[in-house]
Amino acid sequence: MKKLFALIAVSGMLFMGASIFAQDETADSPAAEDTTQVAAAAAAEEAPAIQTSTDEEKGGLSVLHTQLKTKFIEGGAGFMGAVLLTLIFGLALAFERVIYLNLASTNTDKLLGAVEEALNDGGVEAAKEVCRNTRGPVASIFYQGLDRVDEGIDVVEKSVVSYGSVQMGLLEKNLSWISLFIAIAPMLGFMGTVIGMIDAFDKIQQEGDVSPTVVAGGIKIALITTVTGLMVAIILQIFYNYLVSQIDNIVNKMEDASISLVDMLVKHNLKK
Repeated sequence: MKKLFALIAVSGMLFMGASIFAQDETADSPAAEDTTQVAAAAAAEEAPAIQTSTDEEKGGLSVLHTQLKTKFIEGGAGFMGAVLLTLIFGLALAFERVIYLNLASTNTDKLLGAVEEALNDGGVEAAKEVCRNTRGPVASIFYQGLDRVDEGIDVVEKSVVSYGSVQMGLLEKNLSWISLFIAIAPMLGFMGTVIGMIDAFDKIQQEGDVSPTVVAGGIKIALITTVTGLMVAIILQIFYNYLVSQIDNIVNKMEDASISLVDMLVKHNLKK
């Protein structure tokens, strides 16, 4: 199920990127421009008032799309494409983790009440059945502890701690990759900056004169790649911090619930 969510997220992000590039190529082709001009002229002749209203509504988005497209091309397809790929894969992993953590969240108080009621009414097997039918890492930890009740409370505590570490590792899965993309994005931007500055100095050497017009192109590319890399890192960093906070919250609930389970089993054995 987790792999399916990851595959859907990655496929969605790649499809969005492919759609953007396809729209850009279509907009750049002469045939598309001719068709667009003919359609716009016909629409203007038939309904000028409606056309004016539509242009006012879509003007902001069109300008923004054009500016982003222009800056992407000016920054260079190589480095800008690499930075865009880090954003796509980083967001895909972040969305997969968000879905997984939401599914892993459990109402621990409700689960503890159900387990205690099952222990009092049907014994350990009934409590295990409750945990088996509940999703999330807390229920899995409860099941491992209940499965070893006959071996003593000490064994139950060790199994709960051990399996809790396993569940914590599953919660933190792919976070290292997200942090890697956070580090790579600005590095790629800085690399584009260095290459842009080298290009600027090459042009100065060729021209034999320090002219603002000669230097401006290389410096512009350098600044665009740097800004793009930093923006990607900021976006992914926000998702990363959100995921870490969610994991910490789930882990705290796991620890509290595990202690409550051990206390519950001690009381249950004393009653018996």
